[in-house]
Amino acid sequence: MTGNKLFDNTEKAFALKTDAALERAYALFRMISSESLVKIGTNLTKIALNMHLPVEGLIRATVFDHFCGGVNEQDAMSVVKSLQSVGARSVLDYSVEGKEEEAQFDATRDKVLSLIEFSTEKSSMPFAVFKPTGLGRFKIWEASAQGRLQGPQVEEWNRLVQRYDDLASAAHKNDLMLLIDAEESWMQDGADALCTQMMFRYNKTRPVVFNTLQCYRHDRLDYLKEIHLQSKSKGIKLGFKVVRGAYMEKENDRARNLGYPTPICRDKKHTDEVFDSVITYILKNLNDIALFMGSHNEESTLKALELMEQYGIEKNDPRVWFGQLYGMSDHITYNLSDQGYNVAKYIPFGPVKDVMPYLIRRAEENTSVAGQTSRELELLKKELRRRKTARGQA
Repeated sequence: MTGNKLFDNTEKAFALKTDAALERAYALFRMISSESLVKIGTNLTKIALNMHLPVEGLIRATVFDHFCGGVNEQDAMSVVKSLQSVGARSVLDYSVEGKEEEAQFDATRDKVLSLIEFSTEKSSMPFAVFKPTGLGRFKIWEASAQGRLQGPQVEEWNRLVQRYDDLASAAHKNDLMLLIDAEESWMQDGADALCTQMMFRYNKTRPVVFNTLQCYRHDRLDYLKEIHLQSKSKGIKLGFKVVRGAYMEKENDRARNLGYPTPICRDKKHTDEVFDSVITYILKNLNDIALFMGSHNEESTLKALELMEQYGIEKNDPRVWFGQLYGMSDHITYNLSDQGYNVAKYIPFGPVKDVMPYLIRRAEENTSVAGQTSRELELLKKELRRRKTARGQA
């Protein structure tokens, strides 16, 4: 199967969904396709949760159950097992955001440590993941990026570094891979530096720690080449998750308001070029750099598959992974796994109220990404028609 036909098999793409689940997904994406409905819905949800109105049941039955695995890791295991039944792996993502207290950061560290232990005996879960701001305040990251840590901040930073080391050490010890997400550019230099420090400490024989490259930033290929040069002489095995990025409007607004050149690519075409060039560079240097390609873009995925074939890389090479978010792009995930590629779904979980910032971003992202929601709707509709026809012929 070649070209876009690879992703057109809706029977495989939605094999795990019942008819009722398909109908709910179709209704959800129709709602998400309306920017005005998304804005109204997210504002009302925030108000309702802040007023402690009893809306969690409604949220769970709609957007939460579609995009999340459950309220805890045990909840999510049914999703993990169903994915494994069709050859896809899982990345359990504790998606609690916006915390500010040291005790909360310790609790997140402890939760990810428990997930590492939880995943150790499960071949279905080869990765752990966390966000930098899950382990430390945004302001401390910003101070680190700007090289101005001072006074009590130094001690706070040292505690943050220890949390990173605890997780990287545990992943190394338990033979897992650790994905570290990227965030806003004005704190990312600090996150990059610390992640690189962990890679140089723990990636001596295999890729354990993976940093994230957001390719809507026009400098990411140059950054990758620089880190590769530094690591090569020391024999370090780099790991990178490669994505397009999720903070474009915020980045451009800040650059405009503060009067500095935006770090963001000039348009989507430029972003796609940076993304594809980063993927190409990594696949050309696979002996030194492992790849986790986080993308819902069919063209970039097909390009990566062509490059793998061109460079003689086996479909199931353990250094190459493809990842999509749970509830999105099932046509990519399950058709890739059916063909024998390494694929993993990001499965967010956590208490409904704490996961809402993540869910709101998902809804807004689907609304703003041209073609994403319409493609989901097209495929869901196609599968609903296919099943109706198949029943009529039975």
